[in-house]
Amino acid sequence: MSTIKQSDFQSFAEFYPYYLQEHGNPTCRRLHFFGTLAVLAIIAAVIAGAGLVWLWALPVVGYGFAWVGHYVFEKNRPATFKHPFYSLAGDFVMFKDILTRRIDW
Repeated sequence: MSTIKQSDFQSFAEFYPYYLQEHGNPTCRRLHFFGTLAVLAIIAAVIAGAGLVWLWALPVVGYGFAWVGHYVFEKNRPATFKHPFYSLAGDFVMFKDILTRRIDW
């Protein structure tokens, strides 16, 4: 597999293969999956009336799981620092791709 270089991507379609490359470790992908699942659960709880105070937990949970995956297992720097919006989108697309078994987890 060729290594995709991090550069200024012109579209999310160009970015997503790079994003997947940066998430090659299965434990990292699992941590992202569970972090995204927790974020969605918090959003659902807030909508159901749990209170807006729970919104503070969104970045803690979302980034917490992901950063442990990158720093401990993947041994790389999260793409969030250079491509925050594409990375956020990538996280949700990877979540969907794991659910639909398009990619292994």
